[in-house]
Amino acid sequence: MEVEIFHKGGVTFEAVTRGHKVICDQPAHNGGLDQGMTPPEFLLASLGTCAGFYAAQYLKTRSLPADGLHIKVVAEKATQPARLGRFQIEVAAPALDEHHQAGILRAVKACLIHNTLLNSPAIDIILTEPDEVAA
Repeated sequence: MEVEIFHKGGVTFEAVTRGHKVICDQPAHNGGLDQGMTPPEFLLASLGTCAGFYAAQYLKTRSLPADGLHIKVVAEKATQPARLGRFQIEVAAPALDEHHQAGILRAVKACLIHNTLLNSPAIDIILTEPDEVAA
């Protein structure tokens, strides 16, 4: 997996992968033009869409309806160091019996992003010159 990030001026960035592009920006009160989600909002979106994918797959493989499937992710900020300290994923699914409620919760907990956040990955940071970056 690879995503390239390009500075577009000010505090605006463009993320590109597989021909898809998204804009990341800050709200006006934080010096941005509010042209896109902030990095923490992208993280919440990543967690929520991953949870939604796993929930939808659970429903699909059991021929259960996915009508109204809706995921909401909320995070609380923490300090020292600055980070998101607590996440809550709310999954609204069609009426399910207790067996399938437990199953959809297991499926959502298997989400790649959920598991990544629970198990701190190694993060290497490498500084290069702009001409060394592949275009």
